[in-house]
Amino acid sequence: MESDLQVWQLILNASWMVKFVMLVLLLASVASWMIIFRKRQILAGAEKSANKFEERFWSGTALNQLYEQVSRKAGDGGGLEQVFSAGFSEFSRLREQGRMSDDRIVEGAERAMRVAMTRESDELEHHLSFLATVGSTSPYIGLFGTVWGIMTSFHALANVNQATIAMVAPGISEALIATAMGLFAAIPAVIAYNKFSNQVERLEMRYENFKEEFSSILNRQAHSAREG
Repeated sequence: MESDLQVWQLILNASWMVKFVMLVLLLASVASWMIIFRKRQILAGAEKSANKFEERFWSGTALNQLYEQVSRKAGDGGGLEQVFSAGFSEFSRLREQGRMSDDRIVEGAERAMRVAMTRESDELEHHLSFLATVGSTSPYIGLFGTVWGIMTSFHALANVNQATIAMVAPGISEALIATAMGLFAAIPAVIAYNKFSNQVERLEMRYENFKEEFSSILNRQAHSAREG
């Protein structure tokens, strides 16, 4: 209890610049944890949605029927559903026009799927750059507060005839709290960024593989329809 009280006293007694640095680090830490919890839910939901959709897609359901099921969600779906919906919608539209070759129709569907994948990737990567920024800059921000606090402590000894460690110890302790807060903000942000980046990369690879497989299916369907 005395230790906690002492820490609070050191924070309250710190210089205005060190307090400002601590406030910035505290806000960065709070924002990081909010993003971490939200991003964890989003990525878990994206993986769950991808599993469910792939199970339906490879179950043998007709593409027209699957497209109708996805369309009825009225934009609530995401991930693979959006990639599939964009590709099949463009494929059907171009094929109904009847003015393009089979290869051009499939290429148009692939372009639509790439656009959908870009949108989904942007959504998955949203706010990851903030975590990376917090993780890389927080230790230096804390170090700046520490350097400023130590400099202020030693500057106060300019008019003292006999300096002792007891005179500068409180000021140095106050300053070192800024470094500790910098690490407190940076470590979770770095760990979360690495974890989420890996999850996003695996999901993007999963979307890319699905696009290639679905393009092959559309290519076979286009040629079989033309021959029929």
